[in-house]
Amino acid sequence: MASSPDVSSADNIPENPGSGSPSDPSSSAGTAASGERRGRVRGRRAAVMAIPATLVAAGLAILTAQGALGVQFAISGMPFTVTATELNGTGFEQFGALDNMADGSPNAGDTGGQELVVTSAIKKATLTKLCQSVDLGGTNLLITAGGGADKVTASDLTTDSTVLSGDAAFRNIEIGNDASTLTKAGVKGPIGVFSQQADTVHIGNLRQTNYATTAGVFKLPGLKLRFSDSGC
Repeated sequence: MASSPDVSSADNIPENPGSGSPSDPSSSAGTAASGERRGRVRGRRAAVMAIPATLVAAGLAILTAQGALGVQFAISGMPFTVTATELNGTGFEQFGALDNMADGSPNAGDTGGQELVVTSAIKKATLTKLCQSVDLGGTNLLITAGGGADKVTASDLTTDSTVLSGDAAFRNIEIGNDASTLTKAGVKGPIGVFSQQADTVHIGNLRQTNYATTAGVFKLPGLKLRFSDSGC
C-alpha cells in the first residue's frame, strides 16, 4: 500500500514537434487539463498531512503523513460495508494511510487513484454477526458469518476504512504515538505519523466503510455468500 510516486511537473514534459507543439492550441489545452489533474492528486496527497480524521465513536482525531502504509496490494477502488453487533480485540493500533488503485483503474475518478484511509490493526479479534456487502450496481454481494454460537475470529487483522462508527471502549490507550514505534498489534507505520494504540478494544454496533482488509487467519463459521437486493 505504498504511495504512488509524485507525478512529474508539467514543465518537464518534452515538447512534441508534431501536433503537440507549443504553437498548437490543443496542446495548451491538454497541458492545462493535465496540470489540473496533477493539482488534484497533489492536493489529495497534501491532505494526508493536514486533514484530521475522526476515529471511532470516541471522537479522537489523528493527523497522517504522506507515505503511510496500509495494505500491500492495489485496491479495486470499490468500497465495501462491514457490520458486526460486537467486536472485541486485543492488541489495537490505528493510524492514517493512503491506499492506491491499479494504474488506469476505472474507479479512480478525480482522486488520482488514491484513497485517504484510517488503518486499524488488531492482533486478535472476535466479531459477532459479521456482515459484509459490496454494491455491484443493481445488486449486492452479501457475506454473513458468526451468527450462531461460534463467533468470527481473526488474527493479525487490518482494515483500511473511510468511515468507522460504533460504541467504543479502550483499555490502556496511548494517543499521539509515532506510528513507527507502535507495539500492540505488530504493525508499524511510517516515522512521523500520528497514531494511537491500546491493550484492548471493544466496539458495539460496529459499522465500517472499507477499501481493504487483511488477516493472517480469518475463520468464518456459518459462512453464507449470496446476492441480495440490499446490503448490510
